[in-house]
Amino acid sequence: MQAVKHRSQPEAASRMIEAQPVRRGRPRRVLAALALYGVALGGSLALLFPLFWMISTSLKSSAEANAPRIVWWPAQPQLAAYAQIFNDPQWLRYLANSVFVTALGVLGTLISVAAVAYAVSRIEWPGRSVVFMLLLSTLMLPPQTTLVPQYVLFNRLGWINTFNPIIIPGFFAGGATFIFLLRQFMLTLPRELDEAAMIDGANHLTIWWRIILPLCKPALASITIFLFVAQWNAFQVPLIYLQRTSLYTLPIAINNLYNPQQVSQPWPLIMAASVLTTLPLLLGFVFAQRYVFESVALTGLKG
Repeated sequence: MQAVKHRSQPEAASRMIEAQPVRRGRPRRVLAALALYGVALGGSLALLFPLFWMISTSLKSSAEANAPRIVWWPAQPQLAAYAQIFNDPQWLRYLANSVFVTALGVLGTLISVAAVAYAVSRIEWPGRSVVFMLLLSTLMLPPQTTLVPQYVLFNRLGWINTFNPIIIPGFFAGGATFIFLLRQFMLTLPRELDEAAMIDGANHLTIWWRIILPLCKPALASITIFLFVAQWNAFQVPLIYLQRTSLYTLPIAINNLYNPQQVSQPWPLIMAASVLTTLPLLLGFVFAQRYVFESVALTGLKG
C-alpha cells in the first residue's frame, strides 16, 4: 500500500502542475472574450449611430434641427415631416419611379447574370476561360471612365429623360462580380445532374431554367439583395439622365430638398424621407439574410 501511495503522490503532483496553466489561462480567455464583446459592441453602436441620428432628426422641430448646439433627442417628438410627405402626391410619383426602375433593373440583371454564369461554368466551349478572364478584368475598370462614352451613346439613341439608360444595361449582364459569385456556386453542383437531364432529352435552356436555377436560390437571393440596394440607392446615373421632375427617383428628390442658398434647411423633412427610403432595404435584408449568409458560406468553402 505504501508503494502505491509513493507512486500516486508524483502523479497527483503532476496533475496539479498540469492544472495550473489551465487556471492561469482562464482569466486571459475571459479578458479576451470581454475585449472581443467590447469591440463588437462599440462597432455596432458606431454603425447604428447614423440610423439613430436620422430618426431623431426626423422627429425634431425645424428650430431644434437647425440649432447651433447638438440636440440628441427632441423635447417633444413630432410626426409633421412624415405627414407632409404622405400628403404630397409628388412623393408617391417619386416612390413609383424608384420601384419601377429597381424592379426592372434587378430582374434584367438577374436573368442576364445567371445566363452568363451558366455558360462559363456548365457548358464546354472554346475560349471559355479567356472570355471569363476578360469579364473579370472589367472589375479593374473604374465606372467613372465610361460615363462620357455611355452618355454620348444614350444621347444618340434618344434615351435622355427616359428610364432606359438605368434599366437596359442590366439586361446585358452588367456586373462581373455577380457573374463570378454565381459561377462559383454553380461549380459546386454535380455534373451528373446535367448528364442525366441530357439523357432524358433536355437542352441547355431547360437544364438552366428547371434544374440549375432552382438549386442556386441562396446565391440568387444574395445577389438580389445586393442589386436591390444598388438600384434603390442609385444616385449618379439617374442624376445624369433624368432631368425632368416627374422622372425623379427618391434619392434625387431627397437631394433636391437641400438648398445651399438657405441658412435654415428642412432637416426633419430630409431625414423623414431618408427613413422611409431606408425601410425597404432593412426589411429586405431581414427577410433574406439567411440566404445571404448561406450563399457566402457555400461559395467561400466550396468555390
